[in-house]
Amino acid sequence: MSSLEVAAIDRKTIFGRDLLASVVVFLVALPLCMGISIASGMPPTTGIITGIIGGIVVGFLAGSPLQVSGPAAGLSVLVLQFVQEQGAEMLGVVVLFAGLLQLAAGVFKLGQWFRAVSPAVIHGMLAGIGILILASQFHVMLDQKPIGTGIQNLLGIPSTLLAAISAGDSHLTAGEIGLLTIVTIVLWGWVTPKSWRIVPAPLVGVLVGMAAAALFKLEDIHYVEVPDNIWSVTVFPTTEKLMRLLEPSILVSAISIAFIASAETLLCATAVDQMHRGPRTKYDRELAAQGVGNTLCGFLGVLPMTGVIVRSSANVEAGAVTRASAILHGVWLLLFASAIPFTLLYVPVSVLAAVLVYTGYKLAYPKMVPALLKFGKSEVFIYAVTIAVIVATNLLTGVLVGLGLSVLKLLYVFSHLVVRKEENVASNRTDLYLSGAATLIRLPLLAAELERLKPSSDVHVHINELDYMDHACIDLLTNWDRQHATTGGSLTIEWDELSRKYHQRRGAKLKAMQ
Repeated sequence: MSSLEVAAIDRKTIFGRDLLASVVVFLVALPLCMGISIASGMPPTTGIITGIIGGIVVGFLAGSPLQVSGPAAGLSVLVLQFVQEQGAEMLGVVVLFAGLLQLAAGVFKLGQWFRAVSPAVIHGMLAGIGILILASQFHVMLDQKPIGTGIQNLLGIPSTLLAAISAGDSHLTAGEIGLLTIVTIVLWGWVTPKSWRIVPAPLVGVLVGMAAAALFKLEDIHYVEVPDNIWSVTVFPTTEKLMRLLEPSILVSAISIAFIASAETLLCATAVDQMHRGPRTKYDRELAAQGVGNTLCGFLGVLPMTGVIVRSSANVEAGAVTRASAILHGVWLLLFASAIPFTLLYVPVSVLAAVLVYTGYKLAYPKMVPALLKFGKSEVFIYAVTIAVIVATNLLTGVLVGLGLSVLKLLYVFSHLVVRKEENVASNRTDLYLSGAATLIRLPLLAAELERLKPSSDVHVHINELDYMDHACIDLLTNWDRQHATTGGSLTIEWDELSRKYHQRRGAKLKAMQ
């Protein structure tokens, strides 16, 4: 067999794996695209159009070949707030501008800067979003509208549930169908053979919910409303709408979407890189590709997109090898939405809400706390405060507070130095224990402590509790050592302790990333 024939077989094998993975991702994406649209206060087909663009356009341009883009639960809260305040007709303008910001950031190679956001803030943001989604969609799962703010939705869950149980009407029926959907999703992952799990659990949950609604002829509950032509939901920007970008509230919304979408995308790309051994992510190219995708979404007036971990992990686990799987999943979305959109009319709204309630729970579950604890209680504190502020106020405020706390922690770490002294007169030895950060800012404190030491003594400096020592402090110790030697004394610095501590922390960090 010639090398060309071998190469042809390999290409067929790779295409076959990508083809299978694309079908799996399509089945994962379809219910999520619709559910996220409803959670964002937009028609279900707006999410499908975003998924089509995320697959075909962004999949072709992406810097992370195996990452799959589409409407994200992480942006649904921000989009819902904007739609409620400014109207759906203005969404396209802010998404368009957000996309242009992302494109510019990618072109000017700012992708790595978005990765500099503290993991505690990122995971706190995702957990806060999860709580907001769960709280709002729980009401939708009972065929009710969300009450209001995140904290109002969360506190209102018991009363809404009790009212539905007491009334025993269609709201309770919708809730029962939603509960059946969640139970199906959980059981599909727990009790089915591994070979069956190639069929996504959310899709199985939706199919079971649809079947139950059809079997019991539940006509009183709410069903998805879908136009005959999915493209009829598009809203093109006008000059008048574009001029409103000068309004502070509109501009802040666009910047918020660009920042959060970029951070979530690049965090997802990093996670995807850890799942496979193929090409690594080119972050600036990925950011620019997301910018192109969101610019198109904004031009059509549909939902913004990010790289999505649920679809991306399904893509990798299904055996995808190249970007063809992400592109093909967009093709399947396009064919489905164009050919048989009427099938979506049989999907109960409570079923899609239930999928998002479960998604919100998965996001909100504090699985990151043990990993963050390895880097100190302050990281867990930042994580918890970010969540609390997001739920109590809004997404942007919570993220800004988290970033502010991260900066304050950084300033504290690099300006905090404690020097503890222990003297042994009998052996003429003095031990200095340094903790915190020995930097130029705290050099006067260290210099003063050194000047107080007894001449001709044997000085041992312990730095295993230091987080950082800069060149200025090393220079100070070196010069002081020369002067101290003239009095018959000596200086010993326990470098090995600092090296051992560094390797321990590096090992813990790598383990947390796995």
